[in-house]
Amino acid sequence: MPASKTHSVTKIGDAVDRIDGPLKVQGKATYAGDFEFEQPTLVGVYVGAVRSGGTLSHVDTTKAESQPGVKAVLTHHNAPDQRPFAEPEDAARFGQSRAVLNDTTIRYAGFPVALVIAETLEQARYAASLITHEVSSDGPDFLDDADEAQTTPESLDGGFEPDVSCGDVEHALNSAKRLDMTYRTPSQISAAMEPHTTIAYYDGDILHVHTSVQILASAVTCLANTLKMPEEKIHVQSPFVGGGFGSKLGLHNDAILACLGAIHLQQPVKVALHRRQVFHSAPHRGFSIQNIALSADNSGRINGISHHSAMPMAQDYAFAEATGAVARITYQADAIESQHRVKVVDSPMIDSCRAPGDSIGSLAFESAIDELALASETDPVAFRLKNIAPAHPVTGKPFSTHHLEACLKQGAEEFGWEKRSKSDDNNTVKRGYGVALAMRMNLIVPSEAKVVLDNNGKITVLTDMTDIGTGTYTILSQVVSDFFDMPASDITINLGDSRSPASCGSGGSFGASSSATSVRNACEKISRQLCQMMGLAQGTHTVALRDNQVVVGEGETQQSRSLAELLKDSDSQQLEAKGEVEPGESHDEYEQYSCGAHFAEVTVDTVTGEVRIKRQHGVFSAGQILNHKTATSQLQGGMVWGASYALFEDLQRDRRHGGFVNCDLAEYHFAVNRDIGDISVSFIEEPDYKACKLGSKGIGELGITGAGAAIANAVCDATGARVREFPITPDKVIAALG
Repeated sequence: MPASKTHSVTKIGDAVDRIDGPLKVQGKATYAGDFEFEQPTLVGVYVGAVRSGGTLSHVDTTKAESQPGVKAVLTHHNAPDQRPFAEPEDAARFGQSRAVLNDTTIRYAGFPVALVIAETLEQARYAASLITHEVSSDGPDFLDDADEAQTTPESLDGGFEPDVSCGDVEHALNSAKRLDMTYRTPSQISAAMEPHTTIAYYDGDILHVHTSVQILASAVTCLANTLKMPEEKIHVQSPFVGGGFGSKLGLHNDAILACLGAIHLQQPVKVALHRRQVFHSAPHRGFSIQNIALSADNSGRINGISHHSAMPMAQDYAFAEATGAVARITYQADAIESQHRVKVVDSPMIDSCRAPGDSIGSLAFESAIDELALASETDPVAFRLKNIAPAHPVTGKPFSTHHLEACLKQGAEEFGWEKRSKSDDNNTVKRGYGVALAMRMNLIVPSEAKVVLDNNGKITVLTDMTDIGTGTYTILSQVVSDFFDMPASDITINLGDSRSPASCGSGGSFGASSSATSVRNACEKISRQLCQMMGLAQGTHTVALRDNQVVVGEGETQQSRSLAELLKDSDSQQLEAKGEVEPGESHDEYEQYSCGAHFAEVTVDTVTGEVRIKRQHGVFSAGQILNHKTATSQLQGGMVWGASYALFEDLQRDRRHGGFVNCDLAEYHFAVNRDIGDISVSFIEEPDYKACKLGSKGIGELGITGAGAAIANAVCDATGARVREFPITPDKVIAALG
């Protein structure tokens, strides 16, 4: 596991290089597909259903079974027994059964109908190509109009209520300026750099699973529920994850199939999804239809906000995005209404994708706010400043900290909003500028970590927390180094092992603060143990570990002892302590949000409809920044993705068979280097100790929230034409221009 090569102390907030960076650039980081058991690993390749919905009526594996190197072909006829899909009902969705090859139900196009296990990938692929099957189906289901979504979900992702209302909305909407708009956002997918991959081995007692997953504790529960095994008989490891973005919050077909093969053959089996399989077997973001009504009085003050969202929901998988969350929290109004409706369809799994709810909700809502500002003949920045909510506009609950206004003002100054230049009327290439706000709920999720101090003055941190490329290894090392004022090179971070204390995992922008606080709490316990061993009274003492010495206090009252001697005197070889964190009372008493303001400059060719991004700037407030380098990287990456949502990404389903037609990185368009201009990030940094002991708040999903809307607003500013269906492709720009 990685340890820093830095022999100096690294403080919280420092712009520290990733300690796992050298392992990754040298190819020494062990991802799921890199692990090797003593026995040779067999390779599994699955066959996906040719169409969605319906029943598997026939499958013929005869030719595949007779091919050289083939060890087994699994179907619903001979696969190991499993609990039915989505059971038990009272389990959280990531812990429910993800059964495959268990019955004849076809849940979506690409759903596994057979698994070929062979000695080599080539043998498995060829044998899989010989399998034939038939699906009896009436055709796929779709959500075409908002009126078709009639089901109210029990809850929304993030714990939000599906419907919220305060004040008399109809009365409030009857103001001087009223706008009724419909925005559409398409289906989208994360397609992380590392495809979903699992290697599993069953030794007759323990099921060993090396997989790429964001949350290990729920992965163990999922496997236990799926395979009808005790959780203590399952060992999951995921020390390095090559991106997740929500698609690896839970386990998917690769993991279940690899485990089925391993149990069946009692040999290691590897199942790695190729990119086209990722598009069907891994979760994607569902499309949305957002009906928005806004009103303002003659002074430009918002009176009414109404946001109705319609989205598809996958069969037997209760996930619904809170697309209306941003409409409930950002601006003050006399009345606010937010509703969410879904329609269950036989789509590939719909689940979290970076900043669920807020990323696509802000695309529509912040675009609509710009429309209201223009209708009110008010500068978009000034309009937002006038209407920012000082407290939660629905509940009235105060914010723990709230620097949205400061982000907007500082961003406008740094971006040069007041100095922006207009396009030459005689030029067919027009220049435009846009702004949008971002708010993302901050969460602390229960998390545990163990800290071990050995007699050489080295510290090891153990937790099943994951690093999905966000810098978790580095941040946890900084927390320990900062607390004990010790060199980072004396600290080892062990992540991604289900036998370590259970953490929150990575996702929802809660990972860094939650896991770092649990590590900090464990360090405090070690500190108290050391003070007690030195005969010091319980109290507040600074404890440093330097050159195998325990140094307590500062100045004239400073005391030091040899760590080895202290441990010897207590008949110990090491000290260890477990740190825990849970949401405190402040999470009930205050609304906790990270926030920011996005600015964008674009040019639009009014002949071809081509949009070019010149620059993006964001100013963000997320409490204490734990690492300025990784935080900046997170925000810049989110801003790139927001730009990609605005202009390129559109996952399209085949209306005949229900699968995706652009299911690879050649046909699924997304932003590349040439599409992105200059990106800059600034912070308004003030620790929020109501959020957590470290004062930090979530930042991983803040950068994407609002970024696309700023670009959409810039396109409108350049052309005078509004595109309400994303992505804003050249054909839509030309159509809007008339």
